[in-house]
Amino acid sequence: MKKKDKIKKIICKYRHAWVLLYAFIYMPWFMYLERRPAVRHFIIHSPLDDHIPFIEYFIVPYLLWFAFIAVVVGYFFFTDKKGFYQLAAFLCTGMTLFLIICTIFPNGLHLRPHTFARDNIFTDMVRMLYRTDTPTNVLPSIHVFNSIGAVVAVSHSQALKKYKKTRYGVYIMAFLIILSTMFLKQHSVTDVIAAFAMACIIYPFVYAAETKKAARLSHQPI
Repeated sequence: MKKKDKIKKIICKYRHAWVLLYAFIYMPWFMYLERRPAVRHFIIHSPLDDHIPFIEYFIVPYLLWFAFIAVVVGYFFFTDKKGFYQLAAFLCTGMTLFLIICTIFPNGLHLRPHTFARDNIFTDMVRMLYRTDTPTNVLPSIHVFNSIGAVVAVSHSQALKKYKKTRYGVYIMAFLIILSTMFLKQHSVTDVIAAFAMACIIYPFVYAAETKKAARLSHQPI
């Protein structure tokens, strides 16, 4: 096979990569929200936040979120085009709603500790996180929402049904990431609840409708 034909075959096989262009919409919009001047932010707070301790060790799952989402998206991109489109629809819809919410309703937090009880590599990592990530545009939590999206996609994957350890590993990782957002004081309980609520609203449009359709077809006479 000629090199030109190989390239054409690869392009045809992975033409669904166009979905990744969404990054060129999300990132500029998000960066604008992070840097826009003279904006009054509504402070998000739940009484439950006051009972959640700061635990710096959760910086590990929090930062692993980036690799976690990349691996899950990459898996579906290379192995399951239909699953990839569903996951992309779920994530992109939620992230777009997040951007709209934060544009109309600027929000932020006053939860971060000013000092740390311990001084170690984990608190150093948290300090670095605090310097690079502003405590604004937090509702709903994208860390939480995208983790839910990864769990939903994996749970719907027929190919992964036989890999219980892999699926449970994904579920545990997502659970730790969700906890990390609160134990690092990066998000309020309210942000987490809002992420779950948004996921519940989007889920029927992306996954449930198709599941019901498949169930109806399975009862049709052959």
